[in-house]
Amino acid sequence: MDRYVTVGEMRALEVNADYFGVSFGDLMENAGKAVADAIVARYPPCRARVVCGKGNNGGDGFVVARLLALKGYTVSVMLLGRSAEVKKGPASENLYKLRFTHIDAMEIEDAAMIPADIFQTCDLIVDAILGTGSRGPPRGLERRAIDLINGSRAAKVSVAVPSGLYCYTGVCSGCVLPYLVVTFHAPKKGLEMYNYIAADIGIPGKASLYVGPGDLMNIRTRGDCAHKGECGRVLVVGGGPYTGAPALVAMAALRAGAGWVTVAAPQRAADIVATFSPDLITVPLVDRHKIVMADIDRVAPLIKKHDVVVIGNGAGQDMESLAAISEIIKLCEKVVIDADALRPDMPLHGIITPHPGEFSRISGFEAANSDLRQAVMKFSADHGVVTVLKSKTNIISDGERVRLNGTGNPGMAVGGTGDVLAGITGAFYCRNGAFEAAASAAFAGGAAGDMAYEDKSYWLTATDMIRQIPYVLKKYRLR
Repeated sequence: MDRYVTVGEMRALEVNADYFGVSFGDLMENAGKAVADAIVARYPPCRARVVCGKGNNGGDGFVVARLLALKGYTVSVMLLGRSAEVKKGPASENLYKLRFTHIDAMEIEDAAMIPADIFQTCDLIVDAILGTGSRGPPRGLERRAIDLINGSRAAKVSVAVPSGLYCYTGVCSGCVLPYLVVTFHAPKKGLEMYNYIAADIGIPGKASLYVGPGDLMNIRTRGDCAHKGECGRVLVVGGGPYTGAPALVAMAALRAGAGWVTVAAPQRAADIVATFSPDLITVPLVDRHKIVMADIDRVAPLIKKHDVVVIGNGAGQDMESLAAISEIIKLCEKVVIDADALRPDMPLHGIITPHPGEFSRISGFEAANSDLRQAVMKFSADHGVVTVLKSKTNIISDGERVRLNGTGNPGMAVGGTGDVLAGITGAFYCRNGAFEAAASAAFAGGAAGDMAYEDKSYWLTATDMIRQIPYVLKKYRLR
């Protein structure tokens, strides 16, 4: 079996396809056509009953019914529920289109309303009841329909997955037992038990190569937290000669969903950071002006109380500071390394967020003479890190996978925007994998910059970006 796509990955691909120009309606039409074509290739015109749920899987079924009718099949549609309950958008629109082929959808609202012999007079049953997003074994109306479908002698074709298959685990409990499954784009977990084909429905390559809102939808932040500790705790270690950088990291992390953000900085920087916002917790370090070796013992207990450490922003190039940062990084399990901490002698791990000059410094690759995508992948693989290269088109790689991000604009070529990205990355990393967090943060940071650009044009600042982060996350319905 080819590598399957998870439910979350498939949802992200569909949302990204819509974002990059192939609409949900186009995908549904293509999906229905793929199923209809598979049926026409295997079964001559006959009596076909299409059983549809109220969601997008049912919407695919409505398309199948319409296209089969146009091919000479005698088609009837059974809708499990009321037409008013069908999901708004392409699914309800395709239900409406059935009227033009003179197919009426018989609405069944209760399990007792389904006659025991309803499938005895058809030659083919199309199962479009439950799709990849269904959870748990079917119950009630769906359970009754599935039992009757399995008891029929008619040929059975399932749309996307057999209804009842739990694609999160691949477990089938009370599923439709089809002769054929026509799934879309790539196999889903559990389909190895069935005869299936994976049909191309027009998802563009850009939807999987470029990060989009679909990736952001899969990121977990504040939406399902009971209290602030569950939303992620970010520790920012930085500051010294520069005080604004750690403050920008911290404020961006809060806006991106972290429930608790602490800034550990030299005394002067900590005092200034505290004035930026009452939402920030500051911990003054030993020295007034720079990070020193004595800070290691003070920072170590803080690391244990936080999920992610973001380090390096505003720390400067003092040799003792860099030595202390190197030792602090060794104590971190999940870390985002940025700015002054990006040096070839650092114990790099976790996520690193270099701009091209910093990447050249730590890798030896010259941007002008190298294939940057391959260079980022190789460096990430060699060092066991996730790299976010902050170039015109961001490149994100964990050494095996690579994604590109096209959000952002020239107005973001201003101090502090990289610190904002580090803060968003830290917040996302608290409750998500490193690669997923880094890729989605690049998209969200660039989108926030694009929103700020609409208002401020080339005169935007890093704080303008931070103000837009909640609107980006709200726009793309982040959980």
